Amino acid sequence: MSREHEWVDEEAGPVVRPYAVARGRTRSSSSGALDLLATVAATGLPVPAQAELSAQHRRLLGQVSHGRSSPVAEVASDLSLPVGVVRVLLGDLIDHGLIRVRQPLAKASSPTENLLREVINGLKAL
Repeated sequence: MSREHEWVDEEAGPVVRPYAVARGRTRSSSSGALDLLATVAATGLPVPAQAELSAQHRRLLGQVSHGRSSPVAEVASDLSLPVGVVRVLLGDLIDHGLIRVRQPLAKASSPTENLLREVINGLKAL
């Protein structure tokens, strides 16, 4: 039986506390904060020999290795882990160069409501 299966009880669910999954850490070692809407994707680089990745790290890496970017919040939901834990694990993967993060667009760079209304009206006029 793998260690990952020891962490789950059929009726009770996960029996290991989230802080244990993150090795007692509450903050990412990565310098930048990971926004909930930031997207993460695997870089495709091999895992470095010195990297000590847990089963949860490998699950997370597998989740973002499908060739598409996923928001941090979606990754946490898919893995059934708290967002804080996922941020810590993502920080570890960033430090090893295994994932890249793309921050969400700043609000100032998104189109204004007036511009969107003009586009809608223009499309309706067609």
